[in-house]
Amino acid sequence: MDDQLDDVCKKSVFQRIFMTHSEDLRNFLYYRCGQMQQAEDFVQECFVRLWKNCAKVPFGKAKGFLFTVGNNLFLNEVKHQKVVLQYRQQQSAVDRDGQDPQKLLEYEEFRSRLKKAIEDLPEGQRTVFLMNRSDGKTYKEIAQILGLSVKAVEKRMHGALLHLRKSVKIKSG
Repeated sequence: MDDQLDDVCKKSVFQRIFMTHSEDLRNFLYYRCGQMQQAEDFVQECFVRLWKNCAKVPFGKAKGFLFTVGNNLFLNEVKHQKVVLQYRQQQSAVDRDGQDPQKLLEYEEFRSRLKKAIEDLPEGQRTVFLMNRSDGKTYKEIAQILGLSVKAVEKRMHGALLHLRKSVKIKSG
């Protein structure tokens, strides 16, 4: 009997899940992406995917499913934006007249090393680093979003910066 009461495919159960989790999910995604409209779009997509998979998702796993789908949507959007940004930067590099080809080559090599170094960071350090440097989040905001202390965020950021400095080997002066 409980299975039928908690059948995610039942309209009343699905509505209860929506009413219970949609605001928290929207806030989580808003904190990640920094744009309310985009967060709301992600929430809608999460619930569409939950509905399409309702037979496969047990009631007790619905919240985890929604937050996992939401996080994956956000990460896919970040990857897409990186591709767009790289394309724009490549186009602007091509459009630059009179620039020293050696400097452009060195710049591209540096960017490549930096990108690889960021990808090689442990997940916790990479998340904190990108949320701070790419999303402009403060350590306090990051701590709230990730459920960590500010000290833990500071430690992860310190570790990330040490790793990046060592990996990229920035030449000074």
